[in-house]
Amino acid sequence: MTTLTAAPPQGVAIGDPSGLRRAFGTFTTGVTVVTVGGASPRGMTANSFTSVSLDPPLILISVGKEAVMHRRLADAATFSVSVLGAGQESVARHFADRSRPMGAGQFDAVEWLPGRSADAPLIAGASAHFECAKWRAYDAGDHTLYLGRLLSAEELPDREPLVFHRGSFRELAAPPQGRTR
Repeated sequence: MTTLTAAPPQGVAIGDPSGLRRAFGTFTTGVTVVTVGGASPRGMTANSFTSVSLDPPLILISVGKEAVMHRRLADAATFSVSVLGAGQESVARHFADRSRPMGAGQFDAVEWLPGRSADAPLIAGASAHFECAKWRAYDAGDHTLYLGRLLSAEELPDREPLVFHRGSFRELAAPPQGRTR
């Protein structure tokens, strides 16, 4: 048995939102843009995304109840998720900016493609696109968990992801030469 030589972990007060945000931020996540279509399309940067099931094919997103997207998703039958790739930090920042235009105008600043299955814009150059029918919604404190049943999925092979860790966007380092994945 070895003795711990690193600094001991620091406690986080469960009632301290900024401390919890820091602790949660130690988990590296991918970065997505969630979109809904219709007469007033909307996009939102989100890193609370995960695959849930292969049969049926389901994904999950978590959306804060105070977000404009929360109201739009509550009324929408479908939504899409674009998994951002390396070099798309500006897209992530754009859809995280609360001062961006409402409606279709917010998509003028980015390259996008029309969704074929979910009527929601898809971010061009993303690592993957998932078009979903809203399957279930669950109350989760100050968020709602939305499960989507996949209508379509596509990926850009060999596209490196954009990731988020400790409050910063990052890109993965290339693997050493001669090493396979």
